[in-house]
Amino acid sequence: MATPLNPDRLVAALREEGVHVVERPGWRTHNRNMKGPWGPVNGVIVHHTVTTGTDASISICENGYSELPGPLCHGVIDKDGTVYLIGNGRANHAGRGDGDVLRAVIAEESLPEPNDNDTDGNTHFYGFECINLGDGEDPWPSAQLDAIERASAAICRAHSWSAGSVIGHKEWTDTKIDPEGFRMDDMRRRIEQRLKGKPSGPVSTSSTNAGSASSSYTPPPFPVGLAPNRSTPSAKGLQEALRRTGWLDPSIPASDNYGPATQKAVAGFNAKHQLNTTGRSYDPAIGRRGWDLLHRLAYGN
Repeated sequence: MATPLNPDRLVAALREEGVHVVERPGWRTHNRNMKGPWGPVNGVIVHHTVTTGTDASISICENGYSELPGPLCHGVIDKDGTVYLIGNGRANHAGRGDGDVLRAVIAEESLPEPNDNDTDGNTHFYGFECINLGDGEDPWPSAQLDAIERASAAICRAHSWSAGSVIGHKEWTDTKIDPEGFRMDDMRRRIEQRLKGKPSGPVSTSSTNAGSASSSYTPPPFPVGLAPNRSTPSAKGLQEALRRTGWLDPSIPASDNYGPATQKAVAGFNAKHQLNTTGRSYDPAIGRRGWDLLHRLAYGN
């Protein structure tokens, strides 16, 4: 039982665990708190969306539909492992479930089979909707499963919970089947192993094997030009693409300076996508393959 994390603490916990976070506009105040309490919180529920496509899935989870207004979760986990934060507070994701399950989650004991829908889960659980059709055939990429593991572990670590505080929607109520396609017992074992270590965290400019971002910067390996020109990004164009994909804080103003914040964002992007132009673990230079991928993710072409 715990007080819900505030937005800043939630973002920090996720990023400390190495999660690629994108903060959607307005997510910090998007909730259903007017309909009931949010907290104390006791655990995390994992769902599948029964949808395809990132934009469409995020839109549904943000806005909901006529019978069920949004937000329908706190975060949407894309197939590439990106976690889009869309809500903060009470969300319409868990619905009513079994009070015996809630008591087992609180005690971090073995879960009983759900058979009563007598308890409001929206009060007590964080919720992540994972983009998947839920037909048992739509694949779960390793990057997506890794993000589920990391996001769940981040919240558990922040609240000093064990992996027993993470459940699937179908373990909360007998009216649901999600998530379909992987076993929650296996996911809990992964989370348990992660919690035994320290947060892996994002690439840091203070890392001893990285050197100083400002002093060890290697210039981009191709000439700069005008963004969003696909062939040659300017510093401002690169920063805009990084903001669009969640790698650069939108509050940082655009600049012609390829400074430490931009370098750190590029290094994180390179690390996540296993792109390297310098041969170093901390690589702040955007290469041809990196820019092609970043441009496609930011602009869709």
